[in-house]
Amino acid sequence: MFKAALFDMDGVIVDSEPLHHKAYYQMFDDVNIQVSDELYASFTGQSTLEICKQLIAHFKLPLGPQTLVDIKRYHFKQLFDTDTSLKLLDGVLDLIKDYHSHGMALVLASSASMVNINRIFERFDLDQYFVAKISGADLKKSKPHPEIFEKAAELSGHMSKDCFVIEDSTNGIAAAKAAGIYCIGYDSLHSEDQDYTKADLVVSDFADIAYARLKMISATTNA
Repeated sequence: MFKAALFDMDGVIVDSEPLHHKAYYQMFDDVNIQVSDELYASFTGQSTLEICKQLIAHFKLPLGPQTLVDIKRYHFKQLFDTDTSLKLLDGVLDLIKDYHSHGMALVLASSASMVNINRIFERFDLDQYFVAKISGADLKKSKPHPEIFEKAAELSGHMSKDCFVIEDSTNGIAAAKAAGIYCIGYDSLHSEDQDYTKADLVVSDFADIAYARLKMISATTNA
């Protein structure tokens, strides 16, 4: 049976993508660049710093990446403090409580900054369920590199074969598989233009991976 669940945050736990989208496009306006929907979609799952490095290279901007990061984060904070529409995704809190009540180790592995992770966890009182949180923004490599999930598995206290990842992005799924960890792709209404073909299992309802059903899934993986 799986012993640890490694959760992505944006698009899996909370639907913060609309806020990120607004913040990014406000930043794009500030630096006078036009980013296509296709290019923006390719960034999903990557850290803000990595995205800003790519933007600077793509548009040949005479700015440092941290300058873009700071502008985007300023806009996100303003939106986070004023937008009341932010909420947990349907069914995810029940899933988190279900796993926690059965003794599973839960680790948050997100490309978001730790500041934003803590904002989300404080707003929705999630720290009580998780044994650890890790931010890709603090790592050398960004998803699709496997570093974040390799470290998340270590933080869970269990072997990688006893862990599984819940991800909603192409880059996140690639990172989980590169780390050699079973990956469940969460295909929700909030996940657009993402490729789930590399995921071991794809669901669109968290009830499909409740603990009781997870036991059957785990049995088929020899986990």
